[in-house]
Amino acid sequence: MNLQQIETFVSVAETGSFSKAAMLADMAQPALSRQVRALEVELRETLLIRTGRGVTLTEAGRRLLEHSHAILQHVAQAKADLGCERDQPVGRIVVGLPPSLARRLTLPLIHAFASKMPKARVAIVEGFSVQMAEWLASGRMDLGLVYSPDPHPHIEINPVLQECLCLVGPASALEGRDSMRFQDLSAFPLIMPQYGQIFRKLMEAQARLSQVKLNVVCEVSSVPAILDLVRGGYGYAALTRSALDGHGVGEPLVVAPIQSPAVMINLCLAQSAKRKTTPLVRCTAAVLYALTTQVCEQG
Repeated sequence: MNLQQIETFVSVAETGSFSKAAMLADMAQPALSRQVRALEVELRETLLIRTGRGVTLTEAGRRLLEHSHAILQHVAQAKADLGCERDQPVGRIVVGLPPSLARRLTLPLIHAFASKMPKARVAIVEGFSVQMAEWLASGRMDLGLVYSPDPHPHIEINPVLQECLCLVGPASALEGRDSMRFQDLSAFPLIMPQYGQIFRKLMEAQARLSQVKLNVVCEVSSVPAILDLVRGGYGYAALTRSALDGHGVGEPLVVAPIQSPAVMINLCLAQSAKRKTTPLVRCTAAVLYALTTQVCEQG
């Protein structure tokens, strides 16, 4: 067992796919598969179940994933402690991105590491704000872009920008609308994430305050899938402009900001308070802040 095998296993487990992990690691998929298989042979355990849609962890795989996170964190901390003497960003860092921005930020973040932090390695995971808050609080993740996080003693929060939720629909249905009153939303079939996800949570909270009954016809926890359903005529979505800008494929969609009242959402850069603030963490936070504001302003 070696560190590269452990890193490969963690990447496959967290992305749920050999192909995605191979792309992030810039490695041929067969070579990546051999590393995981070698790990399974050495441990005499099946760690991953291969399916047509990706991979799932076995019970042994889940136990190894917990150990792997601890191993990689200790290794990263050792490198970071040595690098602190030179004030250089070295080691490994885990960064979480929300589905609404992951597609637009992953490539520039990888480029930034290659050019500005060549001695460091970044692992990028995608998740909803509730999941990422848990990962940050447990120390499993170092930094993350989180929407409107609740206060937590183990998470440090710094606001990045504020956006309003918008009603998103086909041009044929919303053309000519500059905005949408919240009280009029009851007339629109909505495709929304499941309960607990922040966009849904904010919409439901405002609906109760405004005494408006939302007509949720589908619950889908995937921004690309939500937009595909909107383009297919199955309903409308409540998203930010930045979420829409990263998925501009297919029929053009119209964005009408929700007003009277507006539903505001804060995008924050959150950091694990359980982990030491190293040069790598500081540099990554600065890069992520700059990239996020640039991407959202360009949208």
